[in-house]
Amino acid sequence: MGILEKIAEIEREISRTQKNKATEYHLGLLKAKLAKYRAQLLEPSKSSGAKGEGFDVMKSGDARVALIGFPSVGKSTFLSLMTSTESETASYEFTTLTCIPGVIEYKGANIQLLDLPGIIEGAAQGMFTCLEHWRVFALLLCLTIVVLCFRELLEKELESVGIRLNCPKPNIYFKPKKGGGLSYNSTVPLTHCSEKLVQLILHEYKIFNAEVLFREDSTPDEFIDVIVGNRVHMPCLYVYNKVDQISIEEVDRLARRPNSVVISCGMKLNLDFLLEQLWEYLALICIYTKKRGERPDFSDPIIMRRGASVEHVCHRIHRTLASQFKYALVWGTSTKYSPQRVGLTHIMEHEDVIQIVKK
Repeated sequence: MGILEKIAEIEREISRTQKNKATEYHLGLLKAKLAKYRAQLLEPSKSSGAKGEGFDVMKSGDARVALIGFPSVGKSTFLSLMTSTESETASYEFTTLTCIPGVIEYKGANIQLLDLPGIIEGAAQGMFTCLEHWRVFALLLCLTIVVLCFRELLEKELESVGIRLNCPKPNIYFKPKKGGGLSYNSTVPLTHCSEKLVQLILHEYKIFNAEVLFREDSTPDEFIDVIVGNRVHMPCLYVYNKVDQISIEEVDRLARRPNSVVISCGMKLNLDFLLEQLWEYLALICIYTKKRGERPDFSDPIIMRRGASVEHVCHRIHRTLASQFKYALVWGTSTKYSPQRVGLTHIMEHEDVIQIVKK
C-alpha cells in the first residue's frame, strides 16, 4: 500500500470515528500517523529522475505577497490591474503556468506580487504536476492572498502541506532528550491533551525521552505541529473577486467575515481599500530622513517593519552607520516632544522624521 492509499485510509477512519472521551487517544494517534505520512509525501524523491521546473522568484522590494486560488478567479487580471506587469488572461483554466512577478507601488513602498498558477482540489495529495508549486509558499515572508470562494477547501489544501493561515504558533515548549523519559507539565488546565495522549503521539514519532511544557490549552494537532517543526504560519487576507455578479446581501455577508475584502477586478471596485488592508497586514511604516540645517526629504521614505528601532534604520541606510552613531533627533508620534534626542533602542513609528548625528 502506497503513501496516498495510507493517507486516504486514515482520513476515512477519522471521518467515521465518533469524537468523545473514549476515542480521543485513538484519534490523536491517527492524526499523528496522518501528519507523518503527509511529511513523507512532501519529501523530495531520491530517484535520479529529471527534476521539474520550480517557481523560485528572486525577492525584490520591501515586502512579498502571493496570489493563491483556483483557476479562472481573476488572479492574473488582479496582477495586471495593480502592477505594470501584463499577465495573460483568458476564459479557460490554467492560463498561467508559471509564477509571474509584479510590483505594487504604494506609499513609497515596492510590494512584490506573485501570480501563482491555479491550484486544484487534491493537489496536496500528489494530483498536481509538481510539488514545488507548494514549497514556494514557505519562502514567502509576509502575506498570502486567497482569491474568490471555496475558502474552506483552500485552507484544507494548504494545511495538508503544513501551511497554517492566520494561526499563531502554539505556545508549547518541546525538547527531545537522550534519556530520562517523558517530562510533562502545563501552566494552564488542559482540556484537549493529556499525558497519555502526548506519550502516544511521541511514541508514533519514535520519541521516548523529551521535555513537554504546555503554556496554553492546545489541541493534539497543534502539538503535532510542534513535534514536526516545519510548519509555516502566515497571515492571510481573503479577497473575494467578482462581487458584481452576486446580490448586495451576499456581498455584505462576505465583507463581514474576518480577514476578508470584497472586490471586483472587472469593475475596479474597492481596490483602494484592498491596498490599505495590504499595508496594514504587512505592518509597514514610512520613515523620512533629514540632514542638519535642511528640510526633511519626503520624496524618498525608508520602508521598515512596524516595531523597527533607530538601529534598524541605521543598518538600512548603511551597515557601518550604527557603529559611528552618537545620537538621533526624531520628530513624530513616537516622541514626547519634537525634536527628541534618542538612542539606538528607540522604536520608530509611521511617518517619523529622523536626523542621525555621528561621532
